Amino acid sequence: MKRISYQVIFGAILLILGVLLLLNTAEIYDTSGFVIYIPSLFVLLGLYGLVKSGFQSIGGPLILIAVFGTIQLIILEYITTDYLLPIIIIAVGTGFLLSRFRRPTSRAMVTDTIDLMAIFGGVETRCTSQSFQGGEASAIFGGVDLDLREAVVRTPPAEIQVVALFGGIDIRVPDGWEVRMNVVPILGGAEDERPRRNIREAQRTDDETRREKSDQPDLIVNGFVAFGGLSIND
Repeated sequence: MKRISYQVIFGAILLILGVLLLLNTAEIYDTSGFVIYIPSLFVLLGLYGLVKSGFQSIGGPLILIAVFGTIQLIILEYITTDYLLPIIIIAVGTGFLLSRFRRPTSRAMVTDTIDLMAIFGGVETRCTSQSFQGGEASAIFGGVDLDLREAVVRTPPAEIQVVALFGGIDIRVPDGWEVRMNVVPILGGAEDERPRRNIREAQRTDDETRREKSDQPDLIVNGFVAFGGLSIND
């Protein structure tokens, strides 16, 4: 059974929130009774992140759960706003400590597709698939470091969908890969930071091999970056 990706869940939450606010603003339907439970959806996203990572990535999801859980309790008037700042500070501190002692410096993956999300934290992953197809990478107030230097693309192109909101995504690729970026930066940046010599060599090597195979790059990166950055390195 194919698991739902982080980007689909996060996008669905934003879509639901937008629709509820629009209906309420346009006075089509009073959705205030539903809007007050929106923080609970972000709590569920944090719980999903914990389970999906096998409790290896703890810091970011824990902060997400603590912050939005506290906001939900405040909205429902179980606690006052005086609790918000102390709980956020405790959650951030605990998240950093757990990320330091529980999360390995780099996780190795052999799957052909990746689904990575960093929220209020960092994710470092090395993919060694010999038939890499692509996947998704999202960074929200966090950072994703994806190492593809040991990966192989059998049927180019592999495609990665990226979303960076107040965060950064760094993708490392093997020498000789041609990378095409279709990324929209909004007060952010998306750049191929490989030395120009390496890029020219990759393009020259690719031009030679394209006479024998389809006219496609090795990797296509799609998506958008807002108040963050995307970089391609080798």
